Amino acid sequence: MVEGRRVFEVSELAAGIQQLLEQEVGRVWVVGEISDLFRARSGHCYFVLKDRDAQLRAVLFRGHLARIPFDPEDGLEVVAQAELGFYRPRGDVQLIVRNLEPRGVGALQLAFEQLRSQLEAEGLFDDALKRELPGWPTRIAVVTSPAGAALHDVLQVTGRRAPGIPLVVAPTLVQGEGAEFEIQAALEAAARLPDVDLVLLVRGGGSLEDLMAFNTERVARAIRACPVPVVSGVGHEVDLTIADLAADARAPTPSAAAELAVPDTWPWVQRLDREADRLVHAMGAVVDRQRLALAQLAETLQTHAPRTRLAAQRERLRANRNALVAAWRTGRDAWNGRLHETSGRLGRAAQVANAEHAGQLRELAGRLHALSPLAVLSRGFSIVRRAADGTIVRRSEDVGSGERLRVQLGEGQLDAEVLPPDAETG
Repeated sequence: MVEGRRVFEVSELAAGIQQLLEQEVGRVWVVGEISDLFRARSGHCYFVLKDRDAQLRAVLFRGHLARIPFDPEDGLEVVAQAELGFYRPRGDVQLIVRNLEPRGVGALQLAFEQLRSQLEAEGLFDDALKRELPGWPTRIAVVTSPAGAALHDVLQVTGRRAPGIPLVVAPTLVQGEGAEFEIQAALEAAARLPDVDLVLLVRGGGSLEDLMAFNTERVARAIRACPVPVVSGVGHEVDLTIADLAADARAPTPSAAAELAVPDTWPWVQRLDREADRLVHAMGAVVDRQRLALAQLAETLQTHAPRTRLAAQRERLRANRNALVAAWRTGRDAWNGRLHETSGRLGRAAQVANAEHAGQLRELAGRLHALSPLAVLSRGFSIVRRAADGTIVRRSEDVGSGERLRVQLGEGQLDAEVLPPDAETG
């Protein structure tokens, strides 16, 4: 070791270099082109920032990357806000990037263009996916902020054009942190409402930053997933959002979206008014002609007809005047008469049939009576039965001595007992 010479260890010198860079350089803004971009599984982003003459390694940690609205990509010229660091294990100088801005175009505009290209390549904006709007919606859901001017514009336009179509509001934030999640939830809730067959997604104008929630992939996919058609009316005429491109129909303003969603009933009202006027005039003309005809007939009757003819003509005029009211009565009376006549015929036929049947019945009853055992008994005959079981006795040898009998006469009955033969001879 040479006397008076200071010798550093590598790690000691590296620490000195790191301290020098941090203290003397600090945070800087660097412009360059991104190259060799690599995204690690950890979420960190590594790349090279270069120009024509030099290059520096750079790292963009996951937390800072999440706050950048666009995706860094190779070939993109950016302005990086970074701190110059020294990675001692490899002896590399690198930029620790805190923020990135695209060179020559705004970050939000670049994010819009990147997402638009991605979803366009996926086919999410294809015309074949666009659904036809209902000609006369049953019920419309309006996804917007309840406190915004957009809702007032929609209510004013629909109230003027088609006041009979009901509207229901699905409230949501339309800007700020988390607005895209609320818009997605509101679209899903609106589609679940009964009878809703059209959704309006609207908000008033604003800066590109204000409209950022409508330039997200989440909202675009929620629009395409909605089971009913969606009309987008976001911002002013010059504004174009991802939501506009994904929707089934796009209107330049909320008011235009409302006009696109509902038919204009005013021309129909005017046409109905005109047709009503024509009908009234036509009816008036018919009444005038009839009144004139009646007047002429009355004058003819008064001038030329005798009293009886005049009375007849007056009766005919009265009948003509009440013809419409009396027509159904006449028909009713005719049917009643026919019904009464038919009923009388049926009644007379029933009486004749009943008389014939009654005679037949009397004849059959007489025959039956003549054959009845009671009739035979009335001529002096009798029926003898055993008193014990009621069986008929037909021969004398069928009964024994002392057996009790019951004799049925034409009128009344007798109880008897069979005597022994010696009792009979005695």
